[in-house]
Amino acid sequence: MSLAGHAWTVVPHLLSNWSRVSDDGARPWTTEVEDPRVGRVRLSGRLFEPPGAQALLIAVHGLGGSAASSYMLKASRAAHSAGLATLRLSLRGADGSGEDVYNAALIDDLRAALASPEAVPYGTVFVLGFSLGGHLALRFATEQPDPRLRAVAAVCAPLDLASSQATIDAPGRPLYRRYLLARLRRSAAPVATRGRLPVSMRELRQVRTIREWDRLVVVPRFGFASTEDYYARSSVAPHLGRLAVPALLVVARNDPMVPAATLRPWLKTAPRIDVRWVARGGHLGFPRSLDLGERGPRGIDGQVVAWLQCHG
Repeated sequence: MSLAGHAWTVVPHLLSNWSRVSDDGARPWTTEVEDPRVGRVRLSGRLFEPPGAQALLIAVHGLGGSAASSYMLKASRAAHSAGLATLRLSLRGADGSGEDVYNAALIDDLRAALASPEAVPYGTVFVLGFSLGGHLALRFATEQPDPRLRAVAAVCAPLDLASSQATIDAPGRPLYRRYLLARLRRSAAPVATRGRLPVSMRELRQVRTIREWDRLVVVPRFGFASTEDYYARSSVAPHLGRLAVPALLVVARNDPMVPAATLRPWLKTAPRIDVRWVARGGHLGFPRSLDLGERGPRGIDGQVVAWLQCHG
């Protein structure tokens, strides 16, 4: 793996933490999703509705992220500049509320967001997902999505969850693995306090791999038979040929968390997916001058938003 890929992953993340992205002026948003195993679960997010907006962009974060993640704020600001209303969605429990935990294909959260009173008036909806959120956006687009959905975009999204897990758990990825597990523990702690975790926090503090986290948390919570069952049933890869709307996938060739080799075998079966391979970049980190050939502003956010609007 190229050292440049690691640099493009780590450095932009550190810079965003040192110089926080300014808030986009969005207001708090909540709704509920009905879960077949635990009943009603509250979702949260941040909603911004500029005057005259006719279309809504729903942004979905990656593993360990939330509506407050810097890349979510940047995407939201780009959408505002383009005249779109935006909903930065926190998947269940990602906001630290202790409501629940989420998985990589929990499209019920997206369905609930689109069914919320605030989203109903919009006749055109786009979904933009980052990393795990990108996987979820693509999965949603293969499962009889809402007829208002016109297009989805995924940035640095895994397609095969087993390959993604194996990459992050590999010996050469301790920095990413520890970061993700720390974020997951932080969001799971209030869930455990409310007695809603299938395992104790004491056990979770001993977890050292994503696979072990999935085995102890995701598998029992969502009724999967095993980690293999979770990855096989949830991965979007085998379903890409069923995409119901145009889809954009932006891939950094040197992404250390979602290697290109784990994506290429599956893309041949996806005629409706527009894949853009980026030479300079890492996992969710790209040059500000990035040009995907779209008419919008340079940079990943402006270019992706411009692509989505072309399909509205």
